[in-house]
Amino acid sequence: MFNKFSKLKMNSHVSALHPVTGSQQLKQQRDKLKQYQKKITLQLEKERHLAKQLLKDGKKERALLLLKKKRYQDQLLDKTDIQIANLERMVQDIEFAQIEIKVIEGLKAGNDCLKQMHEVMSIEEVERILEETQEAIEYQKQIDELLAVFLTAEDEDAVLAELEAITQGQDITLPELPTDPLPAVPTGETGVVSLLSKHSTV
Repeated sequence: MFNKFSKLKMNSHVSALHPVTGSQQLKQQRDKLKQYQKKITLQLEKERHLAKQLLKDGKKERALLLLKKKRYQDQLLDKTDIQIANLERMVQDIEFAQIEIKVIEGLKAGNDCLKQMHEVMSIEEVERILEETQEAIEYQKQIDELLAVFLTAEDEDAVLAELEAITQGQDITLPELPTDPLPAVPTGETGVVSLLSKHSTV
């Protein structure tokens, strides 16, 4: 009886978010997050080796900055694991009458993860850390200040420990960084913005 009542009630909300559409968008976002995970994992390994090379060149401060950035990206990976698990659970359990709002919230949370990753995944950003120009030095200071907001004292200790481990380690051949383009973060009339605007008209 409850199910019949729910179905009748759902008819008034069909224009806001169709259950199939919501499920598909959750799956698409889950897949994008997984793509980022793979790409970030490879880039993190490359950046660790770059930090080791900077240490050999006597550029300890730049190596430390690169490791701070790596630490922040590690934390994003952890958050991404949680978000992927949430999205997969929502895809499996999706029932339109009970999940409508959660779908929108899930898409928004996933979209926030994608935007954060876009900010730290730029190859040009890593290259600027390696440059010697005055502009690059100012940029490095800005990145260091930004990361200081996100990293705790415990994170700083972990970064220093990794720096020490690199100093004591052996040479490792640098892996090739993937060149595949990153998936675009949904904006405009697609993704979360579109869903929220449609939902507000119900």
